[in-house]
Amino acid sequence: MKKKEFVTQDLLSKIYQISEPGPRKLPPERQLAQEYGVSRFTIRQALEKLASIGVVRIVQGSGIWVNEQARNNPLVYNSITEKRFDQIRFRMISLHKKRPDRDEQQIFGLTDESFIWQFCRLRFVDEQAVQIEISRMPVSAFADLNQQVIERSLQQYVLSKGYRISHLLTTYRAVNVSREQAALLGCKKGSPAMHISNRGILEGGQVYEISDIIDINYTCTYVIPHNRENLTFRQGGG
Repeated sequence: MKKKEFVTQDLLSKIYQISEPGPRKLPPERQLAQEYGVSRFTIRQALEKLASIGVVRIVQGSGIWVNEQARNNPLVYNSITEKRFDQIRFRMISLHKKRPDRDEQQIFGLTDESFIWQFCRLRFVDEQAVQIEISRMPVSAFADLNQQVIERSLQQYVLSKGYRISHLLTTYRAVNVSREQAALLGCKKGSPAMHISNRGILEGGQVYEISDIIDINYTCTYVIPHNRENLTFRQGGG
């Protein structure tokens, strides 16, 4: 692990160990550099990452303040959310209408007479292809979906329609890249990757999108509160 990544994760760990309420500050850069035995530049990079994901605020002349609100959020950051939108771009590979299969009918609440959009897009981060995304959305709700929308932010598009997004249901599993996927991503067939399945859900429970993503550059850091009830249940003591 790079020094910057180690410092970032260790500071995260220490921030989430703070139990007392009220404003908290981290030690100054110079002191952190001494404690970790790294340069101030490395400390600054780690702090900038923590600031970019909203865990700390760097206030000139005042110090490095812990954001109390961030500590209530179980997902801290992953390799995409820590990137600014100007570092990310999409390229559409395909877009077509099709009849939903039985699973898609059930997920979207559609009849077999309905249509859904299916599209494939590549996500580039810092001009490197890192993700293939295949998504489906109901035509009845998103009749004007087009290449311009697909190569920008789908969530902004959904919000612009007046819908209110509630949450994403996300599943992860480790896979190996197929020959076709390797050709699109510019990597070797059989390379390790993460298969990420998403369902985008509106307020009220309606699913607006299902997507399958193959990601060859995926890292994710979580802070998950301990669930004592679940542990008891799994031990058969419920």
